[in-house]
Amino acid sequence: AVESAKGKYAHMLFNELFEDYSNALRPVEDTDKVLNVTLQITLSQIKDMDERNQILSAYLWIRQSWYDAYLRWDKDKYDGLDSIRIPSNLVWRPDIVLYNKADDDFSEPVNTNVVLRYDGKITWDAPAITKSSCVVDVSYFPFDSQQCNLTFGSWTYNGNQVDIINSLDSGDLSDFVEDVEWEIHGMPAVKNVITYGCCSEPYPDVTFTLILKRKSSFYIFNLLLPCILISFLAPLGFYLPADSGEKVSLGVTVLLALTVFQLMVAEIMPPSENVPLIGKYYIATMTMITASTALTIIIMNLHHCGSEAKPVPQWAKVVILDYMSKIFFVYDVGENCTSPKREKEEERRLEGDDGCQSRHKEVRSPLSSRDDDCNLKEKLNGNWNKSYGAHGENVKEIANCCSCYKMLIKNIEYIANCVRDHKANRAKGIEWKKVAKVMDRFFMWIFFIMVFFMSVLIIGKAA
Repeated sequence: AVESAKGKYAHMLFNELFEDYSNALRPVEDTDKVLNVTLQITLSQIKDMDERNQILSAYLWIRQSWYDAYLRWDKDKYDGLDSIRIPSNLVWRPDIVLYNKADDDFSEPVNTNVVLRYDGKITWDAPAITKSSCVVDVSYFPFDSQQCNLTFGSWTYNGNQVDIINSLDSGDLSDFVEDVEWEIHGMPAVKNVITYGCCSEPYPDVTFTLILKRKSSFYIFNLLLPCILISFLAPLGFYLPADSGEKVSLGVTVLLALTVFQLMVAEIMPPSENVPLIGKYYIATMTMITASTALTIIIMNLHHCGSEAKPVPQWAKVVILDYMSKIFFVYDVGENCTSPKREKEEERRLEGDDGCQSRHKEVRSPLSSRDDDCNLKEKLNGNWNKSYGAHGENVKEIANCCSCYKMLIKNIEYIANCVRDHKANRAKGIEWKKVAKVMDRFFMWIFFIMVFFMSVLIIGKAA
């Protein structure tokens, strides 16, 4: 019975209030009086942040409250009825809109009910999915912070007609649904009174600044760490043996892999002059890999110099072969380490070679001179004469045998000279190969240090 009585009074109140009411005019008794509208914004969820198009999509609850001078009643006359809920299109509503809206849809606000109190206070809660323009600064992507403004104000009423008052000093974040990509660090509200060039009257607005911090874990594991791991492969190209034929191929493959990651970042970033931090890292790494590939090609040419090349300059022998090879632990070509046993074997081999060469010299030196040849001829003639007592024909046979022996000695000397020249040319090629190997180790450590410091700098931004 009580509920029926209240329902009867509510119908009676509604008919009496809206009998001569018009929602087209500002509900004030004095037209010179300012109507105050209290605005409160509750952020429920961030739907999307489109960095490329610089648009923030958010789900908001917009609460507006004001006093209507023509919608008041004495609650005692209506059995203590102090509030009713009616459709919002029946009452006058302020035309407060989002100034920096970036949506093609200009439809009317959601037609939810309003709460009307006996003293004329109207409270209108309406949900809204807003798309607002946001200036995105991606200089420190993926460790960036963004500030997006939501500016609300009346579209047609100036400050002398409708004034906007902040309900709170900031937006309400009590019902915010945690976002997977962004952290909310605050939503302060500031009231501004602006005089535009078109009109002399002031126009107030309330600007809510949404402070966002990007959660960078996703980008670290999907864009940054793979790039760091790939970039550490570039210095290893210098450690790869030159005869493998894969040194240049490794550098080109790493460069192509980084290019793919660079294109992935470029697709999600706006085409602005500010290059993101991860983009700078990619460019620096790609430049380093390009330089390493170019140096690899130059070192490959040194490695394959061969016997026709000029000898290694004296300064290169001193600086590279004597000092740098010891600093970077580079031994002879084909060796990885030395041991006392191997050193002794090398000494024995060298001593054996020296002994053989000295014996060859001893044999070759007396036989190569003409005097010794003549002496040898005389000795041979004397021996033949003593042994066989032969003259004439025997002497001719001995002379022919001696000339054949001299020809044999010349051929042996020619072969020895060829072998000696071959060893000298081979030693020259080995020196160039060792120079190339030392330079490989030098640049390998240089590029390892560069990659390490670049990785420390990019990860330091995350901290």
